[in-house]
Amino acid sequence: MSPSSTPIGLIPILATPFDDSGRLDTVSLRSLVEFELGCGVDGLAVFGMASEGFALTAEERAGILRAVREVAGKDFPVVAGVNGTSTVVAVEQARQAAEGGAGQLMVLPPFLAKPSRQQVIDFYGEVAASTDASVMIQDAPGVTGVPIDAAAITTLSAVAGITSVKVEAPPTPLKVASVVATVPGRFAVLGGQNAVSLIEEYDNGSVGTMPACEFSDLLRAILDDLAAGRRAEARAAFGRLLPLIQIGMRAGQAWAVHKEVLRRRGVIASGAVRLPAQELDPLTAKALHEILDDLDLPHGRKVRT
Repeated sequence: MSPSSTPIGLIPILATPFDDSGRLDTVSLRSLVEFELGCGVDGLAVFGMASEGFALTAEERAGILRAVREVAGKDFPVVAGVNGTSTVVAVEQARQAAEGGAGQLMVLPPFLAKPSRQQVIDFYGEVAASTDASVMIQDAPGVTGVPIDAAAITTLSAVAGITSVKVEAPPTPLKVASVVATVPGRFAVLGGQNAVSLIEEYDNGSVGTMPACEFSDLLRAILDDLAAGRRAEARAAFGRLLPLIQIGMRAGQAWAVHKEVLRRRGVIASGAVRLPAQELDPLTAKALHEILDDLDLPHGRKVRT
């Protein structure tokens, strides 16, 4: 897959490492990118929901994208989230991301002032026309409160520059099936929701998944088993991973969960998060560590310097 083609496969949403004082930790960020490359991912995404993109300055976003591109290389697929709450802000973010080396843009609809269905369609058309990067529709009504129905996605699939959708409208397997049935074959449908319905999504036509980044090595093995027809092995491995996936969706604390797993695996130095993300409460921390003890995940390793 070229850096500007439609993203497919395993594309984790990178956490944004901070040090204990809350500053951006670029050393840990580079270590994280190296870890993901070592897991065999097909692409990397920044500024998604799992990235604490809402808590990043424009200067930090530029620095993160630059560091990711430097470690991953100029040809590796990088997707940048766009979450502006108006068309003009989203276009600004899209242009900055494209100029910084992102080949794809994962774009949320505006959600602070709820747009009409036609406004959503017009919004995506304007963002797509603003850069040469391809656009992924991020269909996440649970977060935005903005539904994007399958018919609207089909309409948008005909717009130049809009090449994919990330489905996060539960139940995702049903929405994936609905969209796949109506969009052209060249239009990629990927799953989200931290891969909680990964196998069903693939069964219904998904060609990729974009979860959090702390268990990419385990997901790589599951996807490889599925592709090779080893369904029983894939289902068994997915069942073992599911408790970690589910606790990584805990409201308010998901970001802290992702980072604590990465910290425990030796990939990043600190599990610090920024407001309004919440630190782990004792009950969640206890449950998470029991899950990790059961999984006995291998320690993270650097694959590049």
